[in-house]
Amino acid sequence: MKIRLRTLLTLGLALGAALHLVAAKKEINLFGWSEYVPQAVLDQFEKETGIKVNYETYASNEEMLSKLLGGAAEFDLVQPSEYVVEALVKAGKLEAIDFARVPNMKNVGAEFLRQPHDPEQKYSVPYMAGTVGIVVNTEKVKQPIVGMKDVFSGQCAGRIVTLADNREILTWALRTLDRDINVITPEAIAAARPVLAKWLPQIRLFDSDSPKTALLNGEVDIGVIWSGEAALLYREDKKFAYILPKEGAHLWIDSLVIPKGAPHKADAETFINFILRPEVSVLISEAFPYTNPNLEARKLLSPEQLGNPASYPAPTKLESFHDIGKAAGIVDKLITDLKGGS
Repeated sequence: MKIRLRTLLTLGLALGAALHLVAAKKEINLFGWSEYVPQAVLDQFEKETGIKVNYETYASNEEMLSKLLGGAAEFDLVQPSEYVVEALVKAGKLEAIDFARVPNMKNVGAEFLRQPHDPEQKYSVPYMAGTVGIVVNTEKVKQPIVGMKDVFSGQCAGRIVTLADNREILTWALRTLDRDINVITPEAIAAARPVLAKWLPQIRLFDSDSPKTALLNGEVDIGVIWSGEAALLYREDKKFAYILPKEGAHLWIDSLVIPKGAPHKADAETFINFILRPEVSVLISEAFPYTNPNLEARKLLSPEQLGNPASYPAPTKLESFHDIGKAAGIVDKLITDLKGGS
């Protein structure tokens, strides 16, 4: 009897140790933008929950979409922009979020919810928003810059950095032609081609990861970049002015979504709820000062942070992207051809 009890006890301890080992190895796989989630936030989440976050990054929505749809890895969370959320919903590639597990959703401002990319607010949770605008080193550039035509007037040729985002680049030209940025037809491409053929040779560097770097080190004097990057520049030195183009600008909303068949859906929802805690969300704003859709987190920001013209710019003509489907391939071909000189 004693031997049997001892055996059972040994087995019980072994099972307990095995279960503890499994619990210790709990993890979720996040596929997100580079320079977007502070390591301190990931560390705090793991400390509180025991869930490790494996954070893999991408530099464009198209790169992310290709890998996600290619099935190269199993992700639990992704951070797509609004038009990619729309495409993933259409394709049935997202899990509906159990909002009973995400009570902190109440902190998100109503203006960021039920947007065209997720009208029923079933599949996405706003993470951060922002714009794409013009940054000018006012110590070097003295001529007035109010729109994209000024950026590419030729006066700053070879001293410009822009995002390496083909759709963004196309829309800058379309706006100067007074065309709908979400209607990509052969006619629109034909109209934009000669404009971009003059613009692209003037660009010294295409960089979506850290376009602020070239501006900080003096390699370039003007940029068309993410607002969060512009906010960091302004925080570093007030000589970097942020301007929303008079022709209009892209208002984007990046969200957290759960891919279909995610292996750790409940843990992913736990992470989403954690991110939406005001004291956590404000840490993200401090590191990456985009426009925070979490209104409770905004209350924790300083007047200086709220007054950063890139983080919270004055209202102007803003448009969001919609899914353009197979036309994305036409856009990519246009920019690739022009970069290659054809």
